Amino acid sequence: MIAIIVGLIIALILFVVIVSGIQQHKEKQEADKKVKVAKQKAIIDESEALLVSVGNLPSSPNLIKILNNRSLNAAKAMQALAPETKGMQDRIKELTARLDAAEDLAANQTSDEIFMMPDDDQQILTILQCIKKIRATLKSEQGKGVVDAQTFTKEDQRLDAMQLKINIESLIKRGNQASSKEMLGSARQYFEKALQTLASHPIKTEYISTKQAEISNKLASISDSLKSSNAQDAAKKAKSEENELDVLFQPKKKW
Repeated sequence: MIAIIVGLIIALILFVVIVSGIQQHKEKQEADKKVKVAKQKAIIDESEALLVSVGNLPSSPNLIKILNNRSLNAAKAMQALAPETKGMQDRIKELTARLDAAEDLAANQTSDEIFMMPDDDQQILTILQCIKKIRATLKSEQGKGVVDAQTFTKEDQRLDAMQLKINIESLIKRGNQASSKEMLGSARQYFEKALQTLASHPIKTEYISTKQAEISNKLASISDSLKSSNAQDAAKKAKSEENELDVLFQPKKKW
């Protein structure tokens, strides 16, 4: 009888351990699923935010297609992980329609728009942050094999050219402002930094050549102004010393 009771107790303990293990495994699976679903939702939200930000840049149907495709893939992954999620099927249909429209637009694309520099510094900062995020996203999608190498290179170089233009035009603007206030040393630093940035850029374009010539002329003008200013200062100092000597050696008056 005691042996039966001990056996039942052991069996009960084993049963509890097994049930507890199964429960913990289910809870871990559920937690992992929630993390994966949250990750896909974050991808969708980020892609949608980038699509809104792209409105501040010259139109790029290829880029819009890539971001829509990213959202669609994330939505499909969410549905596979959590089929019970409400409205996901409708969202997938909407994203599919948007992707089809973007593909048609990309197929009929003729030429890129010219990027115009905004005047507001805050808007410039927003655009720079947007470009950096989009380039990181492009690299990630290319790494996954979703974006082919040719499309990635074209879009990344286009964004890189915008980023370079923003940086260079901002430096030139600050240099011009400093120059207008006769802060020639500060102006020279801005122009030299811009020139160095252009020289170190790996892809040489017509924009780079034009700006290098423009900035070199500005630096030459500043150098001439500084030389002229130094010469004037030297002449004033010499004149002052000459006057002091005249006073020192002039004939003394007799009283």
